Amino acid sequence: MTETSDWLTRSRAALADAPLAPEAMAVGRVERVADGIAQVSGLPDVALGALLKFQGGQLGFTHSLGEDEIDVVICDEASAIEAGHRVIDTGGVLEVPVGDALLGRVIDPLGRPLDGGAPVATADTLPVERPAPSIIDRAEVTEPLETGVLVMDSLFSLGRGQRELIVGDRATGKTALAVDAIVNQKTSDVICVYVAVGQPAAAVQRVIEAVHTHGGPERCIFVVGGASSSPGMQWIAPFAGMTIAEYFRDRGQHALIVIDDLTRHAATHRELALLTREPPGREAYPGDIFYLHARLLERAAKLAPELGGGSLTALPIAETDAGNLSAYIPTNLISITDGQIVLDTSLFAASRRPAVDVGLSVSRVGGKAQWPALRQVSGRVRLDYAQFQELEMFTRFGGVTSARVQERIARGLRIRALLTQPRFAGLDMVGQVALLAALADGALDDLAPEKLPTLRQRLTGWLHSHAAEASGKVRETGKLDADIRAALVEAVRALARDVGQAP
Repeated sequence: MTETSDWLTRSRAALADAPLAPEAMAVGRVERVADGIAQVSGLPDVALGALLKFQGGQLGFTHSLGEDEIDVVICDEASAIEAGHRVIDTGGVLEVPVGDALLGRVIDPLGRPLDGGAPVATADTLPVERPAPSIIDRAEVTEPLETGVLVMDSLFSLGRGQRELIVGDRATGKTALAVDAIVNQKTSDVICVYVAVGQPAAAVQRVIEAVHTHGGPERCIFVVGGASSSPGMQWIAPFAGMTIAEYFRDRGQHALIVIDDLTRHAATHRELALLTREPPGREAYPGDIFYLHARLLERAAKLAPELGGGSLTALPIAETDAGNLSAYIPTNLISITDGQIVLDTSLFAASRRPAVDVGLSVSRVGGKAQWPALRQVSGRVRLDYAQFQELEMFTRFGGVTSARVQERIARGLRIRALLTQPRFAGLDMVGQVALLAALADGALDDLAPEKLPTLRQRLTGWLHSHAAEASGKVRETGKLDADIRAALVEAVRALARDVGQAP
């Protein structure tokens, strides 16, 4: 009897403290569901992009609005949703958790863990769709983001706040080039976000393992909307990744986002548009396909100093078919971004890695985002290499008699050997400056091209022990005077002699 009275007392106390007030809720009804799309009635006031919750707890967002029904893209497993189920308008929009707790984690586009760890505990959430910074809020892109890849840092310098497209056929090393850039940030102040859109689980796992083995996973976030995810999750993934990266940029930090890849994202957008009966345009893509990626990539920027001076650099990836850069999606992305790194199938087949086509690749920021020392020694490399490729093509038809032509071909072979770089073998800025200065001053002319990979592998340690003072000054100031250049070239010349004498 005493236990019953105690229970009644506690129940009355709980009821007395419970807030009693009317609660308004917009509730709709599922009319039809198929292919990850639900037609819902009874929500005439719902907004485009609103977050809806189904009877079984699944989430979705409104994709298009009709006169009597709305089309809802389901983010979770749709098999448990049936006609007649209840749908609630949450009154919010799609949001993703942001914060330092995400570092080192693998999550889905809604912030739920995929790495088997505990739920992500963050205090803040932000909408996945956010406006891009206005022009007045931006600063010039002048600070370099070092990738450790010689061909990129010397010929197509990447600046913090830039959007550089990586484009090429399937299996030409696009993801590998982007992952090398992520790995190279292990000792920098840049936080990396890798977004997988429609990628197989095995490919995503290889990227994660590469970063864990060679890079700094504690400074990386992996957002995965893989091939097995619903189309809704794949569509959200790049926007969620951009929001996560923006959080760090807006705090005055520097972030790098890799989106792998936007060609699959465009295909997902086309799939959703056709399922929701939007009118198709060129190649069956809806008319807003350009706006889709423009509003995404415009969010990458360098902020003005009064807003903290943070930066968000974007490396979107796109896939071409048979090297066709004039296809619809690659053309759109090239016009949106600040340059493109084009990877060539024939170069990849010839074991020239990374298989960057120097003639078709370009950076519209250029030397403005390059260390002065590196800009000083890399000025003629691209021209010399382009001339070598042309001469090499003509010399296939006969012998070369001119000493000048032979000299240019020999120089070109050494440039090719230097630009061919294995994965996870990044060079710092001082090493790149020393190599290119030695190349320009003829310090490598007596070394066989096939021995240059060995020289590059030993270069960092050699400079540390034989030209420590000169290396420190270049690293500290980013500039190169005559005395420092002479010291670096002499150190590389000595290393070349040592490598050349080795069996």
